[in-house]
Amino acid sequence: MSKLGSLFKDTVIYGMSSIVGRFLNYLLVPLYTAKMSVESGEYGIVTNIYAWTAFILVVLIFGMETTFFRFADKTSGNVGKVFSMSLQVVGTLCTIFLIVVFAGINPLAETLGYAAHPEFITMMAVVVALDALQSIPFGLLRLQGRAIKFASLKMLNILTNIALNLFVFLLLPTLYDKNPELIGNIYNPSNQSYYVFLINLLCTSFITFFFLPELRLFRPTGDIQLLKKMLTYSWPLLLLGIAGILNLNADKILYPQLVPGQQGKMELSIYGAAVKIAAIMAMLMQAFRYAYEPFVFGNRDKEDSKQLYAKAMKYFIIIALMAFLCVVFYMDLIKYIISPGYWSGLKVVPYVMAAEIFMGIYFNLSFWYKLNDETWWGAIFSFSGCALLFAINIIFVPQYGYMACAWASFTAYFASMILSYFVGRMRNPIEYDLKSIFGYVLLFGALYTISILLPFESTILRIACNTLLLATYVAYFIKKDLPLKNIPFVKRLVK
Repeated sequence: MSKLGSLFKDTVIYGMSSIVGRFLNYLLVPLYTAKMSVESGEYGIVTNIYAWTAFILVVLIFGMETTFFRFADKTSGNVGKVFSMSLQVVGTLCTIFLIVVFAGINPLAETLGYAAHPEFITMMAVVVALDALQSIPFGLLRLQGRAIKFASLKMLNILTNIALNLFVFLLLPTLYDKNPELIGNIYNPSNQSYYVFLINLLCTSFITFFFLPELRLFRPTGDIQLLKKMLTYSWPLLLLGIAGILNLNADKILYPQLVPGQQGKMELSIYGAAVKIAAIMAMLMQAFRYAYEPFVFGNRDKEDSKQLYAKAMKYFIIIALMAFLCVVFYMDLIKYIISPGYWSGLKVVPYVMAAEIFMGIYFNLSFWYKLNDETWWGAIFSFSGCALLFAINIIFVPQYGYMACAWASFTAYFASMILSYFVGRMRNPIEYDLKSIFGYVLLFGALYTISILLPFESTILRIACNTLLLATYVAYFIKKDLPLKNIPFVKRLVK
């Protein structure tokens, strides 16, 4: 349990930087949706370009983040060498990418539909290159167990971002109204999306300077054998990452092509804003991933490793289902994160959150092939799900709009999860506590169904009833798997 306790502690630290950061970023969602009307479609532009950015980031990292954990061994003293090789690979890809983008910016911007604003593309190209380079020093911090610096840098980036956004979207408009001739030199109220990308560029560039101590570990290396081993391990991870990010963002990338013109930008604005509400599941996935990768690779040779992985899976599902209920039960309050003009998209939230849970379970299941160096299995599973996602989007989006995007994500991750589970049972079986897990799933399903069927029109009554339903789930969890008397703090109070 001490090992699981260490995993929980790291998850809390990483999670605080992720969850608190995402919560603070929620402050920007009502700001953006208030400043960018549905009719303008500007939030759709932001959603589309960030989807492209996420995809390119995966390509530039090239699976080197996980590969770094696989080959870096603190006991053998090769951390610096593996760190340097990882940074060389990513740095080379980033350099090639930036040369290509800047050399062909005009045709590229025209192809993507931003011929009038090629600066959107150039700014985000630099951002994604810096983010890719930062992933390796961030990985070093995780490997060294320096969760505090990791979390601090993440929070600093977010707080700087928020401060600049408040300055640009709240203070500058006020100053512009008073003195448009002067402020107009630095602020254009008709091009709000430009400032979103500019702020991101400034913040990402600023954070890069804090990695100078870690970068001193870098030494150019020409170890071809190490490079071959790392690339052999990483290229299936690249395919896995591409499929995974397409599962998350292909709908946002494809939408302007499937629903062209201003109508597509407006609908994508609504969908992009609504998906932000489902981001609590993404926070949980990210926090767990940051702590779980070093945990798994660090315990791979332990006799009880499979039992630890099984317990981690169980508790992950319990917490994920609880997080789902928290969001849907208090949707009457949470929906105010976005402006009322975007509320028509709230119907996608349960589907997107369920897809996030499937993705988290799939991530847990994925370690059987990562530990066996059979990462190509992950590519097979993810591309199978990705094929489903593309098919559903292409076939149904023109008729059903962004609801088809939510259905596609749900189906794609469910398929990948099921495939990974059954193949894993044959290749490297882990005895998960399925009986207990299904008990939680049944309870979750019953409580969610009761909430949907509540007949109350009153928001207060509905929230009160949902609170009782959530308390039922929490009480079951405490009774069955989290006895309060075993928690050190409670034990001391009892004594």
